[in-house]
Amino acid sequence: MAIIGLLSAVAVAGYRHARVTAGEAVAVAALKTINQAQFSFSQACGDQHFSPTLAGLATPVPSTGQGFLSPDLAGDPVLKSGYLFAMSGTATTDGRLSCNGLAPVTTYQVSADPTSGGVSGALFYGTNTDRVVFADTATFAGNMPETGAPGHGSELK
Repeated sequence: MAIIGLLSAVAVAGYRHARVTAGEAVAVAALKTINQAQFSFSQACGDQHFSPTLAGLATPVPSTGQGFLSPDLAGDPVLKSGYLFAMSGTATTDGRLSCNGLAPVTTYQVSADPTSGGVSGALFYGTNTDRVVFADTATFAGNMPETGAPGHGSELK
């Protein structure tokens, strides 16, 4: 009976670690996807400006009928695989709209925070207009600059 209890404890710890690792991998992949979508949006639709929201990246472009981001990341904020993704940016002042009717932003930042620390993920992630993903044990929400490196965390290679 003691052996079964010990094996069960080891199995549960392994499962929890695998779940945390998977959540973190999804968060990093989603941030990279958001950065790629923002770059494509700026080139094809935003006249060198960016989408103001994640939902805006998923809004279909009239010429193709397709968005730049899949619908599973289209929300403001959006919950995906135990992480909460939130994006903000600095509005343009020229008054021009993007090809899908949005008021674009000149720069942006995105934070990804685990919804349940240690269960859905142990690290917090952030990215910005520079398209570099950063990780830390503290949140980037509210303190991720729209360009340049944040005051804490480290760059993911």
